[in-house]
Amino acid sequence: MTYNILTINPGSTSTKIALFEDDQKVSETVLDHSADEMAKFDKTIDQLDFRYEVIMNYLREQNYDVTKLDACVGRGGNLHPIEAGTYIVNDAIVHDLTVALHGDHAANLGGLLAKKIADPLGKPSYIVDPTAVDELTPVARISGMPDISRRSLIHALNIRAVTREYAKSAGKKFEEVTCVVAHMGGGCTTLIIKEGKCVDMYNGLDGDGAFAPTRSGAVPVGDLIRLCYSGKYPTADAMMKRAVGDAGVVAYLGTSDMRAVNKMVEEGNEKAKIVRDAFIYQHAKDIAALATVNFGKIDAIILTGGIAYDKVIVKGIEDRVSWIAPVVVIPGEREMIALALGALRVLQGEEEAKIYENE
Repeated sequence: MTYNILTINPGSTSTKIALFEDDQKVSETVLDHSADEMAKFDKTIDQLDFRYEVIMNYLREQNYDVTKLDACVGRGGNLHPIEAGTYIVNDAIVHDLTVALHGDHAANLGGLLAKKIADPLGKPSYIVDPTAVDELTPVARISGMPDISRRSLIHALNIRAVTREYAKSAGKKFEEVTCVVAHMGGGCTTLIIKEGKCVDMYNGLDGDGAFAPTRSGAVPVGDLIRLCYSGKYPTADAMMKRAVGDAGVVAYLGTSDMRAVNKMVEEGNEKAKIVRDAFIYQHAKDIAALATVNFGKIDAIILTGGIAYDKVIVKGIEDRVSWIAPVVVIPGEREMIALALGALRVLQGEEEAKIYENE
């Protein structure tokens, strides 16, 4: 039997959708939303009906018979910490995503859109490996301050997908490999996967680990505290924007595009060279540190995300960490196929869908 699956990945100004027959992508498109269209909505959840109609209109224009669908699967949004896997979009997920209980993000609409399309058809809707995946070991949660616990916030969907891809190429099961994976894009997260679990990581969103194109990563805590109380950033939101959005490469060089940084270096910009070298240096440090979690016994170091297309950065990192384990480069992202495969494993009975429960 062939399963027809619709995958949905909402971004801030677009909605990416793809149609699959089992693991074969039939079509993929990006439905762009103009600034004027998005300006009508105060909150992300207010966009639900609008994005639903955009998707359905597109499918009608393509003469696609939605009654053929066997499942719809959306990008997972901000939920409370959960294990990795494929989850049925149930009332608990709908509640937490609708009220943005654990944070507002365009990805919150993924599961809601999947359910809105699938329910009238009597078909299941799922989310797969949301950013809320948190499988840290107890020792990895200790931060040094009892009132702050380390928590996982990672590019789980793509990271787990490329690890599965590596394991298959190595003739092993996903649960049999131990890999350090660095996802390098607009945001960067690096983690170690051991026996199918993301047991430790550097959370690039909340000021952990190496800096990214638009994020600060870890900074000296004393100086950060003094900056918070300097009056320069009068609100928590202003300070957060300084650390997430206005930090990292863009803060030093005025661009978050590493291709532009490379051009600056080629033109003799010494500051750009130092920032690029620091990017390589810090990411290599994160990779090496995470290798110690498994006593240096690592099957592969995987570099992924858009920046993994950058040969200069890849070689710079490889030169520093290849003594630990072979470096495997799987550039870009595998999010749409990862969503489809997560649903397919459930439909084919290889995995059981997990059930999300409110805290």
